Amino acid sequence: MNLNLKVDKTHRYDAIVVGSGMTGGMAAKELTEKGLQVLMIERGREVKHIEDYDTAMKGPWEFQHRGKISIHSAEEYWANSRFGNLANEETGEFFTDDKKNPYIEKRPFDWIRAYHTGGKSMHWGRQSYRFNKNDFEANAKEGIAIDWPIRYEDLEPWYTHVEKFVGISGQKENLEVLPDGHFLPAMPMSAPELYFKEQMMKKLNRPITIGRVANLTKPQPWHTELGRASCQYRSKCSRGCPYGAYYSSLSGSIPAARKTNKLTVLHDTIASEIIFDEKTQKATGVRVVNQKTLAVEEYFAKIIFLNAGSMNSAALLLNSKSNRFPTGFGNDSDQVGRNIMDHHLGVGANATVEGFEDDYIFGQRPNALYIPKFRNWGTDKRDYLRGFGYQGGASRSDWKRGITTDGFGATFKEDMTKPGSWVMGFGGFGEVLPNPENRMYLDKDKKDPYGIPMIVFDAAFGENEIAMRKDMMNAAVEMLEVAGFKNVAGFNRQDTHLGLGIHDMGTARMGKDPKTSVLNKFNQVHAAKNVFVTDGAAMVSSSCVNPSITYMAMTARAANHAVEELKKQNL
Repeated sequence: MNLNLKVDKTHRYDAIVVGSGMTGGMAAKELTEKGLQVLMIERGREVKHIEDYDTAMKGPWEFQHRGKISIHSAEEYWANSRFGNLANEETGEFFTDDKKNPYIEKRPFDWIRAYHTGGKSMHWGRQSYRFNKNDFEANAKEGIAIDWPIRYEDLEPWYTHVEKFVGISGQKENLEVLPDGHFLPAMPMSAPELYFKEQMMKKLNRPITIGRVANLTKPQPWHTELGRASCQYRSKCSRGCPYGAYYSSLSGSIPAARKTNKLTVLHDTIASEIIFDEKTQKATGVRVVNQKTLAVEEYFAKIIFLNAGSMNSAALLLNSKSNRFPTGFGNDSDQVGRNIMDHHLGVGANATVEGFEDDYIFGQRPNALYIPKFRNWGTDKRDYLRGFGYQGGASRSDWKRGITTDGFGATFKEDMTKPGSWVMGFGGFGEVLPNPENRMYLDKDKKDPYGIPMIVFDAAFGENEIAMRKDMMNAAVEMLEVAGFKNVAGFNRQDTHLGLGIHDMGTARMGKDPKTSVLNKFNQVHAAKNVFVTDGAAMVSSSCVNPSITYMAMTARAANHAVEELKKQNL
């Protein structure tokens, strides 16, 4: 490792943000718009909005392997391949080479990463749901882990603040289990989906709504000012959207931050340690490693936001040892790296739908139906805790059905030009309980190619999640059968692990008591309040809804608090 330590005035900023993804982008936007000079540190390569979306406009015939995963990619992207086909020719460039960035599995953990500008905001599912009031209270009511230090009311204005900026399309339903937000016009349901929605309410008293998704259906002035436009219904979001229609930090928060002329971005730069001043008991900066040259440098700021993703933020804390923090920065409670949560998936059901031959759909809607949690809600009680929601919907088969269909000649080809029959399917997203034995830590002896201790994962689903999965499949089968659909088949993948939901969280949880938590109610490290952790690491429980909009709302709230505290000279 080359040591080239510099203490230079050009290395001083008001704030350092580690990470450029969903929460790093939001932190940079909020802090620069409030007048702070911000340095954003991104460990991966630079990706430029639009011009670096190399596959965005390609047809399937333009890919050497027709969009499939090559043997070469399967070896390099081995963790991504556990999800399915993430590392394919269409989207693989926005995932991380696992071979170059190794980690250790004491128990299997499917760590899906995105080391480049925008991070995982470049390929997130865009489904955006608020936690409900009970999500913030369930731990305390059930005696699980620790209580959240905040309630829904604390976050509600920040949900609205973020939703307006991001642009969430959706339908207000007035459901306590799924709070409404600030929505753009909802995307339409297809005829079979409307029929299914009607049947579920009529026969099971179960509400269904269209997915609340971060795709612009009616751009507002603040969207178009950033160059964002309406969704084109191409459903190629994960290749990068040249229209800026789906939200990513690359199309939204980073351009907004750049407009202030107060943002500096470093790429190919890995934050390895937080620098701590024993005299002031404050963090003073971040030590980094250039991933190309291995040169080490230091950057300094009044406040530091960790937004590297829940696992990397925790790893950065654990690797930052000092006399004050011998087991890792802010780790007085021994909770850094523990309580790994995710959403378990790979379970649901499919069916064929008869009829509706004269009903068609416009384009390729990049969205699905959403069935809110109904288990352990209201009067429903199960032999496991918490619950799950479903995402899925109806679609018509296309010409590819000909691959497994008998036939040949002109008549067969003519038939393949027409839409096929309807199918409907759903997959569940289940809540995972916090468990201190589900953890990651740093190996004392093994280091990665950049000289940083490797992460070891030791986590697995518990009995509660396994019991929930059985019900998730059975309930999906029941709904499709009640609707009168045919050929209903449930599925429950047995090879799924924590991490596969790509909603990993919980490794530096918030709490009221420094003895049992890492962060306070404003996401500040208890013992060094000028360090904020506002990505998934801060979560105390996981709910069953997609968490990104909650991460962003917490980030905006924390950024506002940070600036207010700076003004009072408390940091």
